Amino acid sequence: MPAIGDVARLAGVSKATASRALSGRGHVAPDTRRRVQAAASDIGYIASPDAASLVTGRTKNVGVVIPFVNRWFFGEVLEGVERTLLSAGYDLTLYNLPPSGPERERVFDFFLARKRVDAVLAVGVDLVEHEVDALERREKPLVCLGGSGAGDARLAIDDHAVGQLATEHLLHLGHTRIAHLAGAGSAAAPNGVPGSRRRGFADAMAAAGLASTDVVEAEMSLPGGYAAGLQLLGHPGRRPTAVFAASDELAFGLMRAAERLGLSIPAELSVIGVDGHEYAELFGLTTIAQEPGDQGRLAVEVVLRLLGEGDVADPLPDSGAPLPTRLIVRASTTAPPR
Repeated sequence: MPAIGDVARLAGVSKATASRALSGRGHVAPDTRRRVQAAASDIGYIASPDAASLVTGRTKNVGVVIPFVNRWFFGEVLEGVERTLLSAGYDLTLYNLPPSGPERERVFDFFLARKRVDAVLAVGVDLVEHEVDALERREKPLVCLGGSGAGDARLAIDDHAVGQLATEHLLHLGHTRIAHLAGAGSAAAPNGVPGSRRRGFADAMAAAGLASTDVVEAEMSLPGGYAAGLQLLGHPGRRPTAVFAASDELAFGLMRAAERLGLSIPAELSVIGVDGHEYAELFGLTTIAQEPGDQGRLAVEVVLRLLGEGDVADPLPDSGAPLPTRLIVRASTTAPPR
């Protein structure tokens, strides 16, 4: 295979200059850089990541830990993450993180500890103290996008406010029998994403002087919403007139369950979700929309800043400010039936 010396000879420069020109580190005249890049292209030279890592101490690789890869929100985040990392010349190593158990422990105690990543981006993960400590001991910058737990920077929507807004929308329409289709584990983990949305629901109901006991937990997926919807809507005497679903995918499943039970949406049942799923308009679903692709891009920009990339004079994005959301009203919500 061609070596850096071959590139240097063809371009008429020293090996050090050729290395700087191809790595982008250090000053090289623009004409010289173009000449070296052309020489490398002509002979098919590809820089060795391992060699670069020995010189810089960096792997040019970011570890991304994520609880699901087959759900729309996380897929959109990953697309934004990958696109931004690639444009910055970084690779991505993906870890599908279980909720608990030895497999999860190995991710933090072994895989992320082998110095194969420069930083870690946790997406929608509830991190515990010893997991954060394991990364801190190895001086791995940690950026959290959603979820809970400490990190060097955190970016998230205000899930509690989202739960309040969704519920208040139904209250303002005149509903009083409102149920909540919550994410699994929302009661056990009140500070996680499903738990925060559930607390927002409860606070909005309490402010209206109403009980918030009509809650069913389900996996935040279309099948989960369908099964929970049959449970929630199956008894005519206890049937709510409106449901706040903790995600759009839950809402889609709930709407299918309502259809099976012969309920008309929104004439007999109003439904609101969260996420701004690409199919929400197709379903006519009212939703609290967020922008997961943009969230992934912004999270990577924060990671790169923590690694010293870009203009270090620019301030780090404020990880304390909530990311934007907006209420999009469609045909799935209306006033309750008389």
